[in-house]
Amino acid sequence: MASSAKQLQERLQYTFSDQQLLVLALSHRSRGSQNNERLEFLGDAVLGLTISNFLYRRFSHASEGDLSRIRSQIVRAESLAEIARSLELGPELLLGQGEMKSGGQRRDSILGDTVEALIGAIYLDGGILSAERCILSWFSEQLNAVALDVPVKDPKTALQEWLQGRGRALPEYQLVKTEGEDHSRLYTMSCIIDELKSAATATASSRRRAEQLVAEKILKELENK
Repeated sequence: MASSAKQLQERLQYTFSDQQLLVLALSHRSRGSQNNERLEFLGDAVLGLTISNFLYRRFSHASEGDLSRIRSQIVRAESLAEIARSLELGPELLLGQGEMKSGGQRRDSILGDTVEALIGAIYLDGGILSAERCILSWFSEQLNAVALDVPVKDPKTALQEWLQGRGRALPEYQLVKTEGEDHSRLYTMSCIIDELKSAATATASSRRRAEQLVAEKILKELENK
């Protein structure tokens, strides 16, 4: 870790009783068999439950569809990566040499997965209430911005509507490459549109997630042109 464990835990707003859980949560699979993938699996479930519970209680008259759309907007790769950067997790990641050289500490998918792993570790170390407190604190900005009267669209839908609204061709998504073993595969997807001369790419742990990331990247570029 780049900073001391104490400084990192101050940013996380949680102090581990079992410090090895913190180390494990920061350990990417490129470091070997002792990695954070199992914690990520657990943290993903705890995160989904916590956000679902928050939305269920806040919007007592919202439909299941509305709640699902809002949750998907909050619990997405880009949001998780933003949380990781706000907690300054990049320099704290424990990566293998190859992943470190390729800039893994800046990759959205790795940053987001680490946030989920930390949630899983906090849940094991301190229980559900400790995990909920951290999640609601880390995601406070996104949660405070949620409103039912604001349409919530996934990036692929938003990009398609942006293009259709201007009479332009729809985006074309293509698989560029896959990396890793079957249980930990990474997908790199490209998105090609007429408006941009070159294709944008994004990498994530599923094709759908990678498509959403690259669509969001292109939409931001188009809106800033």
